Amino acid sequence: MFEIKFTERALEDLEIFSKSEQQQILTGLESELTADAAQETEDRKRLHSDGLAEWEIRLGNVRVFYDVDIQTRTVKIEAVGKSFVR
Repeated sequence: MFEIKFTERALEDLEIFSKSEQQQILTGLESELTADAAQETEDRKRLHSDGLAEWEIRLGNVRVFYDVDIQTRTVKIEAVGKSFVR
């Protein structure tokens, strides 16, 4: 199992969401990242190493950027934001 931790920036990012949206995001992260955080799926992909974070996960119209430390079994949430459809 992976432990999920948030950076200060990610906690600030969460504040733009309503309380119910925050709860949905937290529930989605716990569901998706506590077991296989470093496994690519349809909604989870590895990004280029020179960006904001190593991984991105889609939770509906929300994008969460995170890093995984396999040795400490930790997922560090770097940023959270909304995706806008054009």
